[in-house]
Amino acid sequence: MPSIRQQINIAAPTRVIWNLLTTAEGWTHWWAEEARLEPRSGGRIVLTIEGDDGEPIEERGVFHEIRPTRKLEIAWDSTSPAKTRGTRVQLTISRDGDEARLALIHSGGGILDDEEARAALEREWRSALRALRSHLESGSG
Repeated sequence: MPSIRQQINIAAPTRVIWNLLTTAEGWTHWWAEEARLEPRSGGRIVLTIEGDDGEPIEERGVFHEIRPTRKLEIAWDSTSPAKTRGTRVQLTISRDGDEARLALIHSGGGILDDEEARAALEREWRSALRALRSHLESGSG
């Protein structure tokens, strides 16, 4: 099964990174235009992102697994209009010396089966993770 694997080190405490991953305000700093979420196992997450045509798209999913300050997994709804539909994103936070390491695994079918689309999504994730790091390291987080 194809997947995207990325990681980034961030000069911030794990709890601060966790807050960006489990709050609506956090998601709007690095990924979405708008966000609504219930950060608990089985809780919903709805992110409004800008589609390729500039129109808003709702990315809908469920928090499949949550281990506070360490790991969360989102199962994206297979009927969502977003290109991530039917996939899963796992985000893991760990200490790495004086920094924290945020590791991402995006897996499943759909968009990830298409090589060109997967490469585009990989670039989006890389850009988003850098935006997250920049936000936190600039003192904004």
